[in-house]
This record gives sequence, structure tokens and C-alpha cells, in this order.
Amino acid sequence: MLLLLIRKDDPRYDIAVLVGGLVLTIMDFVFLFMTSGRDPGIIPRNSQLPESDESIDIPSQSMEWVNNKITDLKLPRTKDLVVNGHSIKVKFCDTCLLYRPPRASHCSICNNCIQKFDHHCPWVGQCIGRRNYPYFIGFITSSTTLCIYVFVFSWLNVLRQHGNLWSAMSHDVLSVVLIAYCFIAVWFVGGLTLFHVYLISTNQTTYENFRYRYDKKENPFNRGIIKNFKQVFFSKIPASAINFREWVAEDDDSIMCGSDINGNFIGKGKFNIEMGGKFSKDGAMHLPSILQDLDYGSLDGNLKKKGEGKPAFDPFLFQEQPSSPQISIDKSNPVGDNRKQQLS
Repeated sequence: MLLLLIRKDDPRYDIAVLVGGLVLTIMDFVFLFMTSGRDPGIIPRNSQLPESDESIDIPSQSMEWVNNKITDLKLPRTKDLVVNGHSIKVKFCDTCLLYRPPRASHCSICNNCIQKFDHHCPWVGQCIGRRNYPYFIGFITSSTTLCIYVFVFSWLNVLRQHGNLWSAMSHDVLSVVLIAYCFIAVWFVGGLTLFHVYLISTNQTTYENFRYRYDKKENPFNRGIIKNFKQVFFSKIPASAINFREWVAEDDDSIMCGSDINGNFIGKGKFNIEMGGKFSKDGAMHLPSILQDLDYGSLDGNLKKKGEGKPAFDPFLFQEQPSSPQISIDKSNPVGDNRKQQLS
């Protein structure tokens, strides 16, 4: 279609412009494919909790603890690491069961921890991290260059027409549409490109910049403008830590869980979905803390008011009984783990 629009009076000019546009378009699609189809730097999850190398006998109100109720293992929510002489905190991920490396974050959309997490880009459908960030910069840079290229040569194509400007624009509607489209698009991709040039020069990520991570303290990763650009474009991209062709065994009777309603961490264990309880290694079931703290004393009086002819609802058996039971509860155990039910 574009070949038919080439003028016969100057074919060399038109063919050169067409080839330049095709090269930029192919580069744009290649960078898009490399950005969306590449592993951004997913950190493999742990199947077990990491061992704690800190003392847990000293209580501390300033530290939030991760509590595993099954193994009675306590892990600190954060750890301090020294990077280039600066102390930074790394957080524990309840989903991946690991301490995130510096500058890593858990993506709520992909549900993975990403190395040097920048952001999740909805336009490419992928997280932008350590392993695909250079290709993302190439994608937005080539898109900006392509918009400017089409905008400029569309104007030149209009100005080459004979007659005044309005008559030339009326005879070349395609160039006018491309001018309007590229003028609007260049503000988005061009502004995004300039923003990431600033981030690279200061060695920041989008996630860190939006959270004002280094506004009140020095950035320990900033090495200067030249070294920052070398780190992004001329450093070796690490190999992927995930083998996507590996066969994995799916565990159907256990559920990986984060934290309960009280904020305490719950590790990997077997759950009884109908009962809402959790089984420990010895086979004993433990109710969640929200059910343990309920007052079951008022349940006896409410059941007596219903009468003997109506079936009552048992919150622990989740089924209707043929007759209204009389429930006696052990008052000595407020937790409610050792309940005694006498049905009559």
C-alpha cells in the first residue's frame, strides 16, 4: 500500500523514507517481544521457611515478628543489610517464604517476587525488572523515535504538495491523520522515555521513585551518571533462576498461606476446608484464632429458646441435628480447643 503512494518524480527519496520507517517499526516490535516474552527476574519461591539466625528470646516492641503456629518458629519481619556502606532493610515475603533481595518487590498482579522491580506495565502485560529493563528502554525509545520520524516526514510530504497548505492537506488526508496521531502519542511515550532517562541517571526504579525512597536519605546504589548508564546497558544480564520446562509436583492436600486475621504468619500446613480448622503434624486440629476467641457461653441459652421441636444449627459440625441438642461447654478452657458436646 505504501509502495503505491511513492511518487514517480522522486523515487529515491520516498523509498529511503519508507525503508527507514520499516526499520524503526521492526525494531519497535522486536523490543516489545523481548520485553513481554522474557523472564523479568522472578525469584524462586521456597517450599519451607528459612532458618532463623537471630535470637528470639529477647522481646522487642519495635520489631514485627513472623509467627509460624505449627513449628513455633519465629522469624523477624525485616532484616538489615549493608550495601555500599549504607544500611538497608529487606522484608520477608509471606507468599514466597523468603527475604527479598535489595530492590526486589512482590508484584500483586504476577504474584511473584521480581529482582530490581521497576513496575508492572499493563501495555506489555509483563513486569519490568532486572532482566528485561534494557529491552523496555529500547522499546519506549524506538516508539518515541518512530513517532517523531513519522510526524516529521508526514509534514514534509504535505509541504511538498503544490498549492497552499490547506489544499495540500485536503489532498493528503493520510499524512494529516498520521500527524495528529503521532503528535498525541509522542507526549506519552516521549514523556515516559525522558522519565526513565532521569531514573537511569540517578539509579532509581519507578517503584522507589513513587515511594520517595531516597528523598530523605542517600541512594546507596547511585554510582554517578556514566556508571549508572553502563550498569543498565553494558552489564551482563543474569541468567534466569526459573526453569520453565521443569516438571513440578503439585501438592493438592496442602495450602500455602500468608497470615491469619491477627497478622500472625501461618506456614504450610493441611487445612480442613469444611471445618475451617488446621491440622498439625500430630493430626490434632486447631481452630483459627477468630473461632477460639468467640464466647460460646451464650450459645446454650439461645438454643433453649428455640424449643425442642426445631432443629438447631451446630457451628462446629455445620449440619442440622434431628433434635435440638443440649451443649455443655468446658468453662475451664476459654480457648475452646477441648470442647465436650452431649447430644440428647
